[in-house]
Amino acid sequence: MSTPSLFRRSGVSVEEVAMEDFAVSVERVIPTSPEAIFALLADPTKHPVIDGSGTVRVAKPSGEKLALGSSFGMAMRMGIPYSTTNEVVEFEQDRRIAWAPRLAGPLGRLAPSGRRWRYELEPADGGTRVRETWDISQDRLKGFFRRGRLPGRVRRDMEATLARIEKLVTEG
Repeated sequence: MSTPSLFRRSGVSVEEVAMEDFAVSVERVIPTSPEAIFALLADPTKHPVIDGSGTVRVAKPSGEKLALGSSFGMAMRMGIPYSTTNEVVEFEQDRRIAWAPRLAGPLGRLAPSGRRWRYELEPADGGTRVRETWDISQDRLKGFFRRGRLPGRVRRDMEATLARIEKLVTEG
């Protein structure tokens, strides 16, 4: 099945990735503390810098420190510009944070949602094991998102995100 042009990048090949339980995860051991990584993840103003997909343009933080139930906005671009509102749905200080994005504004009430972006941190030899997961198990469109090359593209972009996180927390 071909991938819609919205998800294709010219000249970039992305392998198909088998999705188990409607999630894609990547891991990386980053040579620093969980606290340093979590501080970066819990600051929405840093998300455009760490995003490996190139879709996050501008953070629209609420001004509050992220905690369970808090929300923050993002100006995005994937072919066309759009905005999201993200609610923190999982939160354990220095260990786990996840948010559920939905389209901002009136469309957000109508458009399918249910995706989660999750980061889990655990101490490991040489630093912190960081696991990023794209979880679509609760998304009404999970069958669509599971097909084609999109999961492979998401995996590639998440690997780039973890590399950016490592660079930021180790090089400053």
